[in-house]
Amino acid sequence: MALEIPASVERSHMNHPDFRVAGKIFASLGVPDQNWGMVTLTPEEQRAFIEKAPKVFKPCSGAWGRQGYTNIYLASAKASVVRTALNAAAENVASKKKKTSNPVKKTGQAVQHPTSNAQ
Repeated sequence: MALEIPASVERSHMNHPDFRVAGKIFASLGVPDQNWGMVTLTPEEQRAFIEKAPKVFKPCSGAWGRQGYTNIYLASAKASVVRTALNAAAENVASKKKKTSNPVKKTGQAVQHPTSNAQ
């Protein structure tokens, strides 16, 4: 289903298949185990999906979950709700990429990504 999304590609991250749009992960499989998937939702979307299907969706652990990263229990999930979550997640990462696509400040200096280890 993830590959049905226009411009999506399959890659691998930390030995798990993941799905990306514009180079950003919007979904993965096998996290925390083979019964689960993960989608990158907003915290608001996460709450709505959990409210709609609490046996299917749960926040990922820790800070990731508080940011909207959401696990999907695949055995209980209907295809239609998974497809809706995947579409939302793909749109989220695509719109983030658009917002951060200009890496130059007005002063002409490059902006360092907050997760970069460069000092």
